[in-house]
Amino acid sequence: MGDLILYFIFLIPLYAVLIWTYFCPEESMLFGQRWMYKDEPEYSETAIRYTKFAASAAVFGITMFLSFFIIENYLIRLVIILGFLFYVFYGVYKLIQQYLDS
Repeated sequence: MGDLILYFIFLIPLYAVLIWTYFCPEESMLFGQRWMYKDEPEYSETAIRYTKFAASAAVFGITMFLSFFIIENYLIRLVIILGFLFYVFYGVYKLIQQYLDS
């Protein structure tokens, strides 16, 4: 139980960065690289959607990882893993469809 508390404490900054990335994808893509541009670059809608999807998938994946320390039932773990995989495959499918339509 102590290691779970430490994992959670150390992952709070990562959660904060991922939530910031989801709500401000343009700013997060420029983080640490703003000095390279005179004007603010414009990102495509596909790049913004990909960044938001990656951030939400990472938040879901980290939460899934932490929940496995608490949940002992293997059937519930399997359902969580299948839900995560469905979310990732469906998100990738939507990103590919949007890319092919443009």
